[in-house]
Amino acid sequence: MRKLIIQIPCYNEEATLAETLAGLPRSLPGIDVIETLVIDDGSSDATGEVARRAGATYLLRLPVHAGLARAFSAGLDAALKLGADVIVNTDADHQYPGSEIPRLVAPIVAGQVDIVIGDRTPSWSRDFGPRKRFLQGMGSWVVRRLSGTTVPDATSGFRAFSRRAALRMNVVTKFTYTLETIIQAGKKHIPIGHFPISTNPVRRPSRLFGSMGLYVRRSLATMVRIYALYEPLTVFVGLGGLAVLLGMAIGLRFAFDWMLEGGTGHIQSLILAAVLVIVGFQTMLIGLVADLIASSRTLVEDMLLRVRELELRFGREADVERLDADTHAPPARAESGRQAR
Repeated sequence: MRKLIIQIPCYNEEATLAETLAGLPRSLPGIDVIETLVIDDGSSDATGEVARRAGATYLLRLPVHAGLARAFSAGLDAALKLGADVIVNTDADHQYPGSEIPRLVAPIVAGQVDIVIGDRTPSWSRDFGPRKRFLQGMGSWVVRRLSGTTVPDATSGFRAFSRRAALRMNVVTKFTYTLETIIQAGKKHIPIGHFPISTNPVRRPSRLFGSMGLYVRRSLATMVRIYALYEPLTVFVGLGGLAVLLGMAIGLRFAFDWMLEGGTGHIQSLILAAVLVIVGFQTMLIGLVADLIASSRTLVEDMLLRVRELELRFGREADVERLDADTHAPPARAESGRQAR
């Protein structure tokens, strides 16, 4: 049996969660069991009770508000322990129609790719203003260059993962998972696809950030951090080489003035040139050390993948509350069925 779990990270989403759950599909070609997992990210409203009344299968409660990235990671881990073969992530504000899930899941069921991302076509979306459309397009272009993928909408939260891809995802940032998972997929050579989707009208402003400037700064920091995590030598050698070239240019200027003026003055240029060259070479050495550490990180990620597989093989249960005990099998049975396969 092939199981699909649709996970919905929530933070104070009592107003829209029931509508989101009601719009989810009940059956899909190639899928035998469909279950829903609501991740309550420390909500202060009745999100958990709405999930119960609206027919969610499982509820995962986080004791405090941990943020979108941590809620996503917790949901992914729980879905794997519940025996999911395919995991769909969608938003609780009903921005993404449930009717698009069959197309989202189909390439994974067919074995064509391991990750599928719904493309909102932000460059043409009426819900985005000109400034936001420009920033979304520029940000997605940067992510494509960093990851080596062709994803046109990097910030879309409507995405599906195969079990194999979900096991290899390790979200380390606290801000958002959207950019990091794409860069990871590219660097780990995980097949990733995308297709255009329709979206529902925006109900409310995003709770992920307070202003566009804050979002841009934190997104840039996330992209630089994750790219440096996987390509440290490229980042540090590039920065160090830039400092060395700048120092050499200033040094040549000093040498030229020294030949013309006999060495009088401009001593500050010589000091600055020396400092830049030294800092540049030190930065490149840091890149070499970071690259060696990155090799160890690859081994650690491989060990973590094996540990996760062992946990799932021996039936470690997810720390979730089952809301629909009469209709859906308990987590232990879901794992037992996977072992039998």
